[in-house]
Amino acid sequence: MQFEISREALIKPLQLVTGVVERRQTLPVLSNVLLALADGRLSLTGTDLEVELIGRVGVEGGKGDGEITVPARKLMDICKSLPEGSTIKFSTEEGKAVIKVGRSRFSLATLPATDFPSVEESKGSFEIAVNRVALRSMLDNTGFAMAQQDVRYYLNGLLLEITPDYLRAVATDGHRLALHTERVQVGVASKHQVIIPRKGVQELARLLTEGEEDVTLVIGSNHIRASTENYTFTSKLVDGKFPDYDRVLPKGGDKVMVGNRNGLKQALGRAAILSNEKFRGIRLMLANDELKILANNPEQEEAEDVVGVEYQAAALEIGFNVSYLIDVLNVLSTETVQFTLTDTNSSVLIQAAPGSAALYVVMPMRL
Repeated sequence: MQFEISREALIKPLQLVTGVVERRQTLPVLSNVLLALADGRLSLTGTDLEVELIGRVGVEGGKGDGEITVPARKLMDICKSLPEGSTIKFSTEEGKAVIKVGRSRFSLATLPATDFPSVEESKGSFEIAVNRVALRSMLDNTGFAMAQQDVRYYLNGLLLEITPDYLRAVATDGHRLALHTERVQVGVASKHQVIIPRKGVQELARLLTEGEEDVTLVIGSNHIRASTENYTFTSKLVDGKFPDYDRVLPKGGDKVMVGNRNGLKQALGRAAILSNEKFRGIRLMLANDELKILANNPEQEEAEDVVGVEYQAAALEIGFNVSYLIDVLNVLSTETVQFTLTDTNSSVLIQAAPGSAALYVVMPMRL
């Protein structure tokens, strides 16, 4: 097996594939990347048994089609260390992978391709085509709200809901919720819900950064697969029931505040400096076109910031985790943002404007 490829052509798919490979593995072959040469195209595969990513790239002078696995991080580090514009000559000799670039030569240990696990196909699959940019924005606008290592394992992932009229992504950690809806006709007859694990969401988002073409999603009973021209991504699904998010969405809020997103973000960031490091609680006081932000900590230090907003309802005082509010303002990109509130003990609904594709719910804190 031998081929030639430019450093730049190899490094991009290798970076994405290596991102899937875990540093600490129980199985030695899982720290390797599978290289497969066939018909002048090289496939690179990385997996951690939960997520699998295959990248494909054309090569020059390919001979001896075959498969071999090589250490992913070492191959990545070698490619990064090579001069820009260099050509890599890859071959296999006596069970070793040999990489030659100019006067440099590297010999890497290999493991047989037959030891490399593949994610099995799942039954009951259906296929839809989704706009790449729309899918990426859905993941970006909701993924931050996923739980991390929650015992309610189904919260450590993202709900993808597919219906005849829309695609929806929902994430929650029990204290906040992010929801993004894209009105598209995807050709399904009924509603389907799947939960993609945290790592699967992160790797899929990385994969969707470039290009405009549609992504083909194949959804089965225990796997989701996303395919583009050069990549195939597969992730196991989380086996569990996602909470009924519709019950969490605040209904009938009668107090509406509209403010400058950047101004609010900066004021919250300043107040957060003196909030309690553990609980991150701040107090918002709303009255006649003015928002007062208060924070204090166990050292008796205090911060106060006043921001001009549009607000004409009854005065209201309410507490929140400041990090949750800042996270929402970070993913929104509009100039203004709208907060819809009910009372001191009810969640706030945050959106760019009424009817926006993305909306966010943050539970209040008792301070």
